[in-house]
Amino acid sequence: QVQLVESGGDLVQAGGSLRLSCAASGRTFSNLAMAWFRQAPGKDREFVAAIRWNGGNTMYADSVKGRFTISRDNAKYTVYLQMNSVKPEDTAVYYCAARWLVLADKVSDYTYWGQGTQVTVSS
Repeated sequence: QVQLVESGGDLVQAGGSLRLSCAASGRTFSNLAMAWFRQAPGKDREFVAAIRWNGGNTMYADSVKGRFTISRDNAKYTVYLQMNSVKPEDTAVYYCAARWLVLADKVSDYTYWGQGTQVTVSS
């Protein structure tokens, strides 16, 4: 079992920056892939970024490439999402997710989920 706790969500102005954190606990993490998804009101949950815990490989949604960066601190069992040049359309609840082994970009591919953290971008 893996427990995930997100933090860092806030209200930020367009063009600003924000860093989200996801603390993981419960199991060994050497084979975990970690990801961020987001869900805006009235919309489906969508993929944002993913990182292989022990390999550093990453993948991003086209909408955030060049603006968001996913990273991890293995010693702290924590994954981060650095959000730069944020836009009002980035407003959503951001969820941390985990799955075994390979990276993936579908909601159905991920086994473990956090409770989410709200990010609101004002124009």
